Amino acid sequence: MGTLGSLRTKAVATAAAVGALTLVVGCGGGSDSATGGSKKDGKVTITMGLFGVMGIKETGLLEQYEKENPNVDIKAEIAGDEQTYYTALQTRLAAGNGLKDIQGIEIGRAKEITETQSDKFADFAGTAGTDHFLPWKQSQISTADGKVLGLGTDIGPMAVCYRKDYFEKAGLPTDREEVGKLWEGDWNKYVEAGRTFKKGYKGGDVAFMDSASGLFNAMVYGHSEQYYNEKGDLIHDKNPVVKDAWALSADAGEEGLTAKLRQFQPGWDPGLANGTFATAVCPAWMLSHISEKAGDANKGKWDVAPAPKGANWGGAFLSVVEKSPVKEEAQKLVAWLTAPEQQAHIFTEIGNIPSSQKALESDAVKNAKSEYFSNAPIGQIFGEAAQEIPDKQVLGRKDGTIKDTFSQGLALIEQGTSRDEAWDTTMERVEKAVG
Repeated sequence: MGTLGSLRTKAVATAAAVGALTLVVGCGGGSDSATGGSKKDGKVTITMGLFGVMGIKETGLLEQYEKENPNVDIKAEIAGDEQTYYTALQTRLAAGNGLKDIQGIEIGRAKEITETQSDKFADFAGTAGTDHFLPWKQSQISTADGKVLGLGTDIGPMAVCYRKDYFEKAGLPTDREEVGKLWEGDWNKYVEAGRTFKKGYKGGDVAFMDSASGLFNAMVYGHSEQYYNEKGDLIHDKNPVVKDAWALSADAGEEGLTAKLRQFQPGWDPGLANGTFATAVCPAWMLSHISEKAGDANKGKWDVAPAPKGANWGGAFLSVVEKSPVKEEAQKLVAWLTAPEQQAHIFTEIGNIPSSQKALESDAVKNAKSEYFSNAPIGQIFGEAAQEIPDKQVLGRKDGTIKDTFSQGLALIEQGTSRDEAWDTTMERVEKAVG
């Protein structure tokens, strides 16, 4: 979930994607002193370090695996915050101890892992039954010399979540197909719809979108190159993709089309509960968080429409530590957990979109609807969005940090800072953060 750089970290939650989505907070067992699994008297203990709500423990898969493999005991420790989790993982990798057999890796960390820690993780290249992923997913966790340091769990194809009741009050269409046509193919049309909303809305202080940064991220994540080029050079300050996203998001902020919130930051959850904005650009994993925070009172008021263009925001992997005493057994478990059937199961339980092409094509995914979001065909909407994501996604070591820094810069504009000053401040902060 995400995924989240660290967006998955705030409990990218859980519940029936086919029913009303509800939040399940990850709760871990074990302690920081755990040093991996063991083999003894024919019994195998496998330890896992996870974060957020990845759906692996929450949907009963670990219990199912233990039932099917009576000699295996799985101990999963789940951190609620990915940033804290990753900081601890880096410390343990450097020290060479305290690691779990299986470690979750968020997409924003994948490049750093493949470039600086490839010797610490087992290679999945050539593992039987792992050829079912979307073409770009496994490349994100692969090294330049062909090692595959993990297997994919979910991805974060994007759509637009919107309040039907607010659209009606603003004189905009409410049917999801008609809403999608408002901005089809162009994020500029999404902002233009916001201008129409602002002029026409009657009934209180409601912004069109939650945040300028949500729009920015959606635009940037729809392209192969974002903050780095394929050579690993930083291009955040000259990439036209970033500049265009900044300009349009700054327009939205300056024109009062946003609620001046940052997703998953203080104020955003109350904004959902109190209905202070009409739309949010939403990766699939965000639906359950919205439904939990917006609450039962708003069930059926929200709907989901396709985004103007395909983009991916978030996702994760499961990796196995090279020196795990149960490496072979842990790799077998990871292959099972990320198999199409298990990915489809997680989706139908909590809404995490599979990174498995085969799972995406299954009836369980394609036919899924969300009761909370007006019975929106979320399997179809997010499944189609997944196919629009560019086949190559160039990641960089500090993608998550840079994303957060741009989000902070756009928040400055929403609070009244000029866009030029906010841009200069953002460039200085990025240089300091990645230097």
